[in-house]
Amino acid sequence: MGNGTPINMSWVGLMQILLVVVHLQQIICGSVRFSIPEEQGPGVLVGSLSEHFPPPYQLLTQKYLWMDKNTGDFYTTEEKMDREALFPEETKTEECIILHNAVVGPSGDLIQFAVIIEDINDNAPHFENSEIHLKMSEDVSVGTSFLLDDQALDRDAGYNSELSYQLEDFDGVFSLTVEDGPVIMLVVQTALDRETQDMYQMTLVATDRGTGSLSATATLIVTVTDVNDNCPSFSPDSPRSVSIPGDSPKNMLVAQVRATDPDSGLNAAIVYSLSPKVSEQAKNLLSLDSLTGSIRLTQDLQSDSSKELLLKVLASGHHCPPADTQVTVSVLPKANQELAIKIGFIVEHQNETMVLPENQPPTVLAVLELEGDSRFEGSSIAIEGEVPFTLSPQNGKYLLSTSKALDYEMKREHHTFVVVHAEGSVITHSRRAIRVLVADVNDNAPIFVQSHYKLEVEENNQPGMSLLKVLATDADSGYNGRVTYSLDKHTSSIFNIDPNTGQLSVSAILDRERQDAHTLTVFAEDSGSPPLESAATVSIQVLDQNDNAPVFITPHFIFFMPENVKLFAQVGRVKVTDPDEGANGNTELHVVSSSGPFVLDNTLGTLHTTTDLDRETHDRYELYLLASDHGHPVALTSTARVTIFVEDINDNQPKVILPSSNSSCQTVSQTAVTGTIVTKIFAIDADSGLNSEITYTVVMPDPVQNTSPFRVDSMSGNITVAQQLLQKDLGMHHLFIVVRDGGKPAPLYTTVWVNLLVNESVGPCHLDREPTWSGTADVVQTPQKTQICEAVDIRSAQLTLLVGLGMILVSTCWLVATVVLYLKQRRLHHKNRGHIEKNEIPLRLKDNYY
Repeated sequence: MGNGTPINMSWVGLMQILLVVVHLQQIICGSVRFSIPEEQGPGVLVGSLSEHFPPPYQLLTQKYLWMDKNTGDFYTTEEKMDREALFPEETKTEECIILHNAVVGPSGDLIQFAVIIEDINDNAPHFENSEIHLKMSEDVSVGTSFLLDDQALDRDAGYNSELSYQLEDFDGVFSLTVEDGPVIMLVVQTALDRETQDMYQMTLVATDRGTGSLSATATLIVTVTDVNDNCPSFSPDSPRSVSIPGDSPKNMLVAQVRATDPDSGLNAAIVYSLSPKVSEQAKNLLSLDSLTGSIRLTQDLQSDSSKELLLKVLASGHHCPPADTQVTVSVLPKANQELAIKIGFIVEHQNETMVLPENQPPTVLAVLELEGDSRFEGSSIAIEGEVPFTLSPQNGKYLLSTSKALDYEMKREHHTFVVVHAEGSVITHSRRAIRVLVADVNDNAPIFVQSHYKLEVEENNQPGMSLLKVLATDADSGYNGRVTYSLDKHTSSIFNIDPNTGQLSVSAILDRERQDAHTLTVFAEDSGSPPLESAATVSIQVLDQNDNAPVFITPHFIFFMPENVKLFAQVGRVKVTDPDEGANGNTELHVVSSSGPFVLDNTLGTLHTTTDLDRETHDRYELYLLASDHGHPVALTSTARVTIFVEDINDNQPKVILPSSNSSCQTVSQTAVTGTIVTKIFAIDADSGLNSEITYTVVMPDPVQNTSPFRVDSMSGNITVAQQLLQKDLGMHHLFIVVRDGGKPAPLYTTVWVNLLVNESVGPCHLDREPTWSGTADVVQTPQKTQICEAVDIRSAQLTLLVGLGMILVSTCWLVATVVLYLKQRRLHHKNRGHIEKNEIPLRLKDNYY
C-alpha cells in the first residue's frame, strides 16, 4: 500500500498533462481558419496545414477539398462550393463556414479547421413579378411620391447584394428616388391627363454593386384613373334640322342627337332631356329617349299642310351644367297622287329580283309601265343615280336594259330606283326599287399569292415534315371559286400536297449529298365547268448537315521509297473526300501516330521525308492519319493507316568477318587429301536482295599457269584442297580474294588476303607483314576480267555415278542416261581446268600468290 501512492499520483499527473495538451490543441485548432471564394474550379489551392501542424496529413472528408498527405496543402475538388446552396438560411451578414476534420502528425492527432466560403457576385437580382402595376388619379399633384412595394432580391451578400435602381423609358413624366431601407418611391414630375394618355409603361432596372455588376428588369405599368373634369358637349354631326312626310307612321325615327364626354365610366354618363321651353304641340307629337337621344313620332301623321316644330334638347352630366342643341322638324304635306310603276320581267327572276349572268352584252331586262290617276298626263319614268342601266321609251312603255356587261367580281348585286316625273316635279311616293343579281360564271382562274416560292430545308428531316403552305385565290364564287391543289405528275413521290389547304410536306428524309435542290410545280384548279388552273413554282434548297465523315480512298496506304531519296522528297499522296459542303466538307489531315521522319502537306495531301532514310536502320514505317472536317456542332473524323517500305540500294560494301585480318595465317598439312576444306571466307552485306548476295573470286596477277593447289567456292567461300599436295607446294600461299555483292548497276566489293602455309607438320603460323597487291586496279574492279577459280566437287560426281549404277538395276534406260550425264560432267570439268590454266596471273613475290 505504501508503494502505491506515488504510482497513483503519477497517473493523475499524466492525465492532467494530457487534458491540458488536448485543451491547448483544441484552442489552436479552433483558431485555424482558411477562406476561399465560392464557385472555384478543381485544383485551386485553399491553404496548408503545414504552417500549424507537422506531417503527415489526412483529410477525413473529401467532398469539397482534397489534401496532399505530405505537404498538408489542400485544394478544391470537382464539386464546387456554392455559398447560396450550402447556406440558404444564413443571413447575409453571417460568415458561411464549413468545418473539416483531419488527422495530423506522427501521433495521428485529430484536429478541426474552418474554411470560410466567401461570396462572389454570381447571382443576378430578380423581381418576383415581371410586371409592377400602379394606379394614380389624373389630378394627382406634381411631386407626389408613390411607394413601390415590389423590390428586387439578390441572393448574394455584402456589396454583391446591394442594389441600385433606375428608371428607363419614362419620358420625363416620372422619376425615381431610393431612400434607406431601401424604400423606392415613384415621383410624378408633370401633370397627368387621362384623356390624353391613360397608361404609361416604363422599365425598372435593379443593378447590384458587385464586381461585374448584374442586373434585372421589370415592367412598371402606371394606369391613370379618371376624375370628372370634363362636361358633355354635342357632336358637330348631331342633326340640327330634319324633314318628314305628312303621312309618317307612329314610332318612326325622326332624328337622333348625340353628345360626348371625354371622361370614362360614370363620369362620362349623359342624360338627354327636352328643355321646359319646348311647345306642348311638339311634346305631344315627338318623344326623346333620355339614354340614346332618339326622337320619335308619338302618333301617326295625317297632315295636308306644312309645319315646323322646334325642339331644344339638353345633355346633362354629373356635376356639370347641361349642354344644349336645337333640332327643327319640318312636316311636309302628304302626297295625293296615285301613280304606280308596273314591271314586266323578261329575264329570269325570283321574288321580283332579276338574275343576269355576268359578262353578258347589253340586255333588255324588263318592261316598265305607268298605272294610276289619269290627271297626270305627260308623266315619265326616270332612273335615279349613275347605274349601269338605261330606260328607253317604247310605245308608251319603257324598256329597262343594261348599259354594259355586268361583272360579278366587281359588284354582285345592283339596287336601282326608278321614279315618276310629272309636270317637272318628282312624285316621291311613285318610286320603285329594282334589284338585279349578277350570276357568277367561271371567268377567273385561281391566282397564287406568290408565283415562285423559295424554301430552305435542312437535310435529315423528320419524315412527314410540313414545308410550307401555298395559297391561291379565285375571284369567282361557289364551285367556280373553290380551289384544289395538286403537284405536277413528274414530281417525286416523296413530296405531297393537301388538295384543300395547299400544305406541302415531304414524306421521306432529304439527303443533300444525293440531291441538293428540288423544283416543284404546284397547280391550283377551280371546280368550275370547264375548270381553270394556274401554276406556281416551289424551289427547295436542301441545306447541308455534317452527316458524313471524311473518307479515305483506301483504309491502308502503302508506299515504297528508295533509301537514297533527297531530303523532303515526296513519299506519296493520300486522298480523302467528304461529300458534305462548306465547312462540313472542308477536311484537314493530321498525323496522329508516326514511327518515322515524315511530314504531311495538309494542302496537297502529300507525305514528305524530313530526314535521310536508311533501310539498314529502318526498313518500314507505320503512320496513322486522322482526317477531320470543320463541321458544326461536332466535327467528324476518320483514320487511315500508312505503311512506307524503304527500298534497298547498294550502299554497303561487303564486310569480311573471316579471316579477321590480312595478316591472318592458316597452316595446312601436306597430307591433306583433295577436297578437304582448309579454311573459309565469310563476309556479310547490310543490304538486301541482290545487293546482299556475295560472291568470292581469286584474282590472279599474271597470265601464268595456275599452280595453286587451292580452290575457292564462289558462293560459300569455302577454300578446299584442289589436288594432292606435293613437295613443291610446301611454303606460304597468298590468295588475293575479291568479295563482291550483286548490286546494280555496279557492284560494291572489298578485298582480303587468305594466307595458307603448307607444311609437313601443323603448327602455329605467323606473318611479319601483310601481303601487297601489285596488279592493276581494273582487274579488281571489273568482274569480267577476274579469274574465278571454282572447285569441282569430285565427290559429288562420284556420288552421281553411284546413284547411276544403282539405277541400272532398275532400268536400262536410266543406266544409259546416267552414263551420258557422267560423261558430259567429266568433259565440262576438263574444259574448266584448261580455261583456268590460260588465265593465271603470276605475282612477283617470293611466296606463292594467287
